[in-house]
Order: sequence, then structure tokens, then C-alpha cells
Amino acid sequence: MHAAIEAHLGTRQVSRVIYGAIIGMAVIVVLQDHPPGAASVVALLVGTAVAVGLAELYSEIVGTETRTHHRVAGEHVREILDDVLAVGFGIAFPAVFFVLAAFGAMEVETAFSLAKWSGIGLIGFYGFSAARLAGSGVPGALLQGCAAGAIGAALIALKAVVH
Repeated sequence: MHAAIEAHLGTRQVSRVIYGAIIGMAVIVVLQDHPPGAASVVALLVGTAVAVGLAELYSEIVGTETRTHHRVAGEHVREILDDVLAVGFGIAFPAVFFVLAAFGAMEVETAFSLAKWSGIGLIGFYGFSAARLAGSGVPGALLQGCAAGAIGAALIALKAVVH
């Protein structure tokens, strides 16, 4: 497991998962005030993942073709799809909590809390890992991880202030 995480941290997909996690957290924060049923939240998260993924795929292909004046080769499409899947994973991951809520394993309110905190935790973990891999000591990495997690917390705080 440690080797798999370390291998993942060396890929381009890290930034894409973070991007997706922030989008997923934004969806969660917006839905929480007037929460639909758990199954609806799952559908909305998965639907958002598909929509953003397709937008990402289309924009990357069109952008590459306009920049290079050539069709995108199959190999490059596969690289783009890796990024698309990483974004989709980041967006859809919180759906797992709502699947559990739909089956009665937890309350929908608990699923919302876990979804938000897991998003903050994921973003913070990536910030911490980036700092450590860039040579920072543990205190500096903790500071960077907390600062990164503050992005998610700021989103939640903004929603609380606006509401």
C-alpha cells in the first residue's frame, strides 16, 4: 500500500485529484443546506464527475489540436483520459459516504460531515506529502498541509457566511 501511494504521488494525477476534490467539496457544501436524499447526492456527484470529465477531455483535445495543428494521437488521448479519471475520482469520491447512508449505515448529515472532512483531509495530505517530497521537515510539511487544507475549510466558511 505504501508503495502504491508513493508511486501515485509521483504522477501528474495528484493535481487532478486535488482539483476534483475541490469541485466535489463545493458540490457537497452547496447541497448541505437543503439536502436531497442520499441516492440523489450520489447521482449528483457522479453526474458532476462525468460532466467535468467530459469537459476536461474535450477542452484538452481541442486545445492540443489548436496548439499543435495536428490531430491528437491515441497515446496522448490515453494520457488525457488518465487525468480525466483522476479529476472524476476526486469529485465522486465523497459519494461513498452517501452510498453508505442510502443503505442505512449512517445518517445523511453524517455523510455530509464525513464528505467535507475527508475532502479537507485529502487536500491536506497532498500538501503535506508535497512538502515532504520536496525536502521540507515535518514541521514545515505540517504547516503546508494545514495551509492546503485551509482551502477546503475556506470554502466551507464562505458558504456559512453567505448562508
